[in-house]
Amino acid sequence: MQAIKDQFFSRHNPRFIPILRHARIGIAGAGGLGSNVAVTLVRTGIGALVIADFDRVEASNLNRQQFFLSQLGETKVDALKSNLEKIHPFTLLEMHQIRINEENVVPIFGQCDILIEAFDTAESKEMLIETWCSAFPKKPIIVGSGLAGVGNNNALKTRQSGTLYICGDETTQLQGRISPMAPRVGIVANMQANCALEILFKGIQ
Repeated sequence: MQAIKDQFFSRHNPRFIPILRHARIGIAGAGGLGSNVAVTLVRTGIGALVIADFDRVEASNLNRQQFFLSQLGETKVDALKSNLEKIHPFTLLEMHQIRINEENVVPIFGQCDILIEAFDTAESKEMLIETWCSAFPKKPIIVGSGLAGVGNNNALKTRQSGTLYICGDETTQLQGRISPMAPRVGIVANMQANCALEILFKGIQ
C-alpha cells in the first residue's frame, strides 16, 4: 500500500502534499455538486472530507451524480463513501446521514478548514451561508450558483466577496422539474474543488 501511496502522490508538487494531507474540507450535500466535488477532492489526495446528506439514491440522480444503478435506494452518504473508497484509501471520510440546519452546521463542520455548499434550494444555501459566516467569519465557504442549462461555458466564473466564493454564472435557475445536466454540474463542482485548492495553496508556488 505504501508503494501505491508513493505513486499516487508522485506527480504532485512536493510543497502541496503536506497542505493537502492536513486539510479538512466539509461538503454540505452529496448530490450533483457534492458527489462530484468529493470525487475530485479525493483524487487530489485531500486529507479528510466531512460530508452530510439526508437523501437516498434515486434513478433520477444517475444523470449527473456519482452513483451507480446498483446503489438505488442506498443512502447517498453510504453509497458515496463506498465509491470514494474504490478510488483510494488515503482520504479520511466522515459521513453524516442528516439534514443540515442552523443547529447542526457548527457541530458537523466546525473543525473543517473550508466548507463547500452543494444544496439544491436557495433557502438552504442562504441558511448555510448565514450560519457559517456568523460562526466562522474568517473561514471560507464556497457555493454554487447558476449551473442550469447547457453550453455558455464562458459565463461560468468564480467571484469572491470576503470569505464567500461563488462558482457558476449566478443567473440560470432550474425550471419546473427539469434537473441540471451533467456537463455544467460537473464544471461547477470542479470549479468549487479547484477554488478550495487555490485557497489552501495560496502563496505556495
